[in-house]
Amino acid sequence: MPLRLEYSSALDVGRARHNNEDAVLIDPSLGLCILADGMGGYNAGEVASDMATKAMRDTFRQWLLGLTQAPAEAEVARALVAAAQEANRQVFTAANTVAAYAGMGTTLVAAVFERQHVWIGHLGDSRAYRLRNGRLGQLTRDHSLLQEQVDAGLLTQEEAAYALHRNLVTRAIGVEPQVVLEVHPHDVKAGDTILLCSDGLSDMLSDTQIAQVLQINNSLDEQAAALVEAANAAGGRDNISVILAKLH
Repeated sequence: MPLRLEYSSALDVGRARHNNEDAVLIDPSLGLCILADGMGGYNAGEVASDMATKAMRDTFRQWLLGLTQAPAEAEVARALVAAAQEANRQVFTAANTVAAYAGMGTTLVAAVFERQHVWIGHLGDSRAYRLRNGRLGQLTRDHSLLQEQVDAGLLTQEEAAYALHRNLVTRAIGVEPQVVLEVHPHDVKAGDTILLCSDGLSDMLSDTQIAQVLQINNSLDEQAAALVEAANAAGGRDNISVILAKLH
């Protein structure tokens, strides 16, 4: 029996920002979830995130419609990479042709559910997690200067939590003419919950706190709302966006 998916999402401006530059997109017909955290000048970040999520969805859908048989698993990964490259082309072109959009870009994390796997693709510091049997595991590794310093042993995880440059990403949509989406498959089974989130959540709450919020709330809608509420209670220093997908 194929696994059934249930989805929920939440977006919040947070307590320190005046506009929301995050975007979320869920397309159940494609088994596709995309979350983006925009950056740039006034309003440009939200243009970048909205443009990137829609371009990636549209490109992935066109690929899927063109198939004559079920795709091999490696083809799904290649399609995600190609969809991210098209999103990058559109955002990069807009950023370099429209003065108001100069310098805009966006992080991106996407999940595609295919049979017994979820394919996770990401750029930047928006993250994917899997909650299984009460344990929360991070499925992505941030593309950030901070993560590089941790990997090099220059900072401990404890020091990284208070670093001033924690939001400097090393990969993003729209910044360079070409971009490479990092893509990996992960197994999924009934009872698993996949969480996609912007750093507005992960900077405010530890993995342990996120897991606790997910476990003390029943429905996905309650979980999504509770994550936003907890991030705001912890300071809400950035826009907060989450997507939850639960497998049954």
